[in-house]
Amino acid sequence: MASVTAESSKPSTRVQWMWNAQTDPLSKSQPAEWHPYSDVENMIIEKAFTADKTEVMLDEYHIDLKCNLQVSNSDVDKQRSVKRVVCNGNDKRAREERFMHNPVAPKRPVGGQYGFVPPFIKEAAKDLNLTPKQFPSKNRTVIPMLIEKAALGIIEEGKNIKKQREGEEMANKLMEKKNAGMEEVWKCCAELYSMESFLYKKLNEIMGSIGSEQHEQVWRSKIRTWGPFCLLLWDNPFN
Repeated sequence: MASVTAESSKPSTRVQWMWNAQTDPLSKSQPAEWHPYSDVENMIIEKAFTADKTEVMLDEYHIDLKCNLQVSNSDVDKQRSVKRVVCNGNDKRAREERFMHNPVAPKRPVGGQYGFVPPFIKEAAKDLNLTPKQFPSKNRTVIPMLIEKAALGIIEEGKNIKKQREGEEMANKLMEKKNAGMEEVWKCCAELYSMESFLYKKLNEIMGSIGSEQHEQVWRSKIRTWGPFCLLLWDNPFN
């Protein structure tokens, strides 16, 4: 899959929210162990902060932005301090597992054995009643439909693993491109896939199971939910 070349090499600033992972998180005698929130959680928190909200809900906890506290949604006595850090430069954490072959089918070659169109994309297109000539890079009229189905799929898959708010945030970001051209849509999909979230982990897990007879029903069961997003991501208009 082709990558998009950065437009500028100038240093940039970004905001990273962090939580204290210390065993006794509210202790003043022990040094804090600051861990970053995931990319999507970070986006949700920062959006609430810049909107001057006093609280923001995440899937497993909520953040008190006035007191800089993370509070468990199931037990209010479980609290951790949080902080907002402005970082210089593009120092995002590398995530090697995104590019590693899933060990669920270790004997299968990573690529090349299925021809130009991967089996998951073929089955997704069939489920959507689309021919190759109707793929979004060639026919932009299908883009709104694909985005709506992709957004719904992301939310549904998020609910399945108790990540509904994270799924809704990514779905909303994708829905903003509903009336855009395929270039903008693909960039958005590539950005969502590059984020630290359940999305890339689940997609890698599914793609890794293709080629294994033992797991065939697993990946086929995900065609309805993940198929539209995968088609948008695979159909790279820049390639």
